[in-house]
Parts: sequence; structure tokens; C-alpha cells
Amino acid sequence: MTPGLDKLYREALDRFGEVYARAGECGITEPNAMNLATVDARGRPSSRVVLLKEYDERGFVFYTNHNSRKGKDLDVVPRAALCFYWEPLLEQVRIEGSVETVSEEEADAYWTTRPRNSQISAWASQQSEPLDSSAELERRMAEIAQTYHGQKIPRPSYWSGYRVVPDMIEFWQGGEYHHRIHERICYQRQADSWKVNLLNP
Repeated sequence: MTPGLDKLYREALDRFGEVYARAGECGITEPNAMNLATVDARGRPSSRVVLLKEYDERGFVFYTNHNSRKGKDLDVVPRAALCFYWEPLLEQVRIEGSVETVSEEEADAYWTTRPRNSQISAWASQQSEPLDSSAELERRMAEIAQTYHGQKIPRPSYWSGYRVVPDMIEFWQGGEYHHRIHERICYQRQADSWKVNLLNP
């Protein structure tokens, strides 16, 4: 962690790292799956599941087509909420914060790790827009594959990452179902420091 990082924020990130590691060891297919909630210019909410690709003291990163609905939402209202839930652990983590775009260098570096078919899909799919037929998408994918046959596929300018910079991280631990006594611990940024509170279930 970065020297001088707020002690409670460091504690929250360490706590997240611990539960995230446990989730990765309990047989879940995609422990990095998280619900992403955004709002549009009219305040209408929208949510979907995306994949966490990395996290550190700067925030939590996912990648997408910036012309998608979520991308358009975030361009207008650069705030988001994330929610992880790992059923085998009965644990949940909620994160809220501002959103920023990752650097071109970060996006390029991640792009090179994606399978070739995923790179082709990113070029072919006009994400969130109406599609006449699956055959049309398959045709576009075939064209992209032919265009870059034997070559590296460059990253589209409209495809990159977003980083959710947290100002709230809440940990939820499920209790006995009969009593519904769950443990909730909330870390929250207040001005230039962080506070932590135990919340009522």
C-alpha cells in the first residue's frame, strides 16, 4: 500500500482482500463478478453484472465499451455503486464512489491480456444498441477476424476501463437466517479522512 494512506482506508482494503481471497477459494465460477449500478441524466437507475479486473488503493477497475448504456451513464453522472455477494460465504461487500477513466497505458496493457475472440467481439459489438440478428453480429466478427488475420488487434478507442474511487465500503456478514442478525461494518470517507461504524442489520 502507498505510504501515508489513511489507516482506516488501508484496513478496509485489507479486509476486502481477505474476503475476496476466500471467495476465490470456495468454488465460485467468477468470484470477481459484481453488480454495477449507475444512473442516467434523468436520475433513472440501471444495474448489471460486470467483472472486477483489478483493485488497489486507487479504486476498483472494470472494462467496457464506453458507448454502452453504462458508459453513457458514467459520462453524465460519474458515480457508481458496486455490490459483491458470495453465497457460499454469506458475505457481501458494497462500494460507492466517484468514477474516473483509467489511463490509455493501463487500458492498452489490459487489452493485450484479453483472448483474441474477446478482442474481436469488442470491435464487432455495438454494445447496448439494437441488433437485427445474431447473424449480423457473426458477420461483423468474421470481417474483423479477416481484417486482422495474422496481426495484433488494436484496442478500439471507445473501449477502456473505469475506476470506481470509493468513498464508502461496507462489509456484510450473514447471521443466522432465523434471527437475521447480520454484521454490517461501514467504512466511509469524511473530508480527508475515513471513519468506521458498526451498522444495525
